[in-house]
Amino acid sequence: MAEPLTEIPERVECPDRLAPGNMPDPQDVGLEESTKLNAQKGGAKLAWETMHSFLQERGVGYRKEMSSPLTGEASCSRLSPYLAWGNISIRQVFQSTRDRILDVRYAREEGRALDKRWAQSLSSFEGRLRWHCHFMQKFDDEPEIEFENMNRAYDGLRESEFREDRFEAWCRGETGYPMVDACMRALHQTGWINFRMRAMLVSFASYHLWLHWRQTAVFLARHFLDYEPGIHFSQFQMQSGVTGINTLRIYSPAKQVVDQDPEGEFLRRFCPELEGVPKVYLAEPHRMSGALQEKVGCQIGKDYPRPVVMHREAYAMARQRMGEIRKRPEVRAESFRVQERHGSRRRGRKRKR
Repeated sequence: MAEPLTEIPERVECPDRLAPGNMPDPQDVGLEESTKLNAQKGGAKLAWETMHSFLQERGVGYRKEMSSPLTGEASCSRLSPYLAWGNISIRQVFQSTRDRILDVRYAREEGRALDKRWAQSLSSFEGRLRWHCHFMQKFDDEPEIEFENMNRAYDGLRESEFREDRFEAWCRGETGYPMVDACMRALHQTGWINFRMRAMLVSFASYHLWLHWRQTAVFLARHFLDYEPGIHFSQFQMQSGVTGINTLRIYSPAKQVVDQDPEGEFLRRFCPELEGVPKVYLAEPHRMSGALQEKVGCQIGKDYPRPVVMHREAYAMARQRMGEIRKRPEVRAESFRVQERHGSRRRGRKRKR
């Protein structure tokens, strides 16, 4: 990423005997009309404008605000679609970020007024650019992980228990858990959602609904405007717990509401049927009494779906099953192989005693 940038040619010559032709309409090649009316617009000019606004203005609160789907919409870089489509390169973004880090450092040394959050936010962003390449290198090294478990000892964990009804509810954003549903519906409309909420969507599908990651990965790949195979499939396997080398993260959808959207602004935007639900019940509207449901105009099972599974039971089952399989000798042995091949080479910091 630190290598010199390649100069952009003034023009690209078309190969001999290759007619440029006309760009077909989506319908001409069998594609349905897009539902993503609020998707980001493409192009190199917008890519550079987006990067500039992030590095100079929007990114100041990146470190703390990137986790919420509410604040992340503006505080995240929003460069991922431009990187995926080649409107801007990772090298260009990385080097521009390094330049901005130096600007911030000089401003601090010279005593110029500058928001103190910039240093940590830019450092966090730079780290994620490095992880971007790390995950793509995993895929380059083992492209089979698009189709197979990275840790083959997990083969058969979920494949035979796939529930089509649960999968469809998840795809539609009708699971009965508002944060899951709002994020999925936002994705349908925009093609983008922030990283933590992506992780929650995958975690919920893999642990609560016990769905094999391959089908859910393909579904989201078709909806992510910034779909990048190298990152997508590595992350999917991490969040589904089938690498054997990563910490299990089973998100509580209700806790994510409390942590990331306590006032319910994001939830009500994408789940308007919850508009009248009192804030105290927004995370789990099925807990409202029948009388209250009628009063606020949101009857569970009619206006908003019942939970497709119950969190407490699904969480306990997933923890138990994952805990059991991780203890098996063959899983431990395979996990060691995965660590040797794909694990981070970054050395841990020594703790101060």
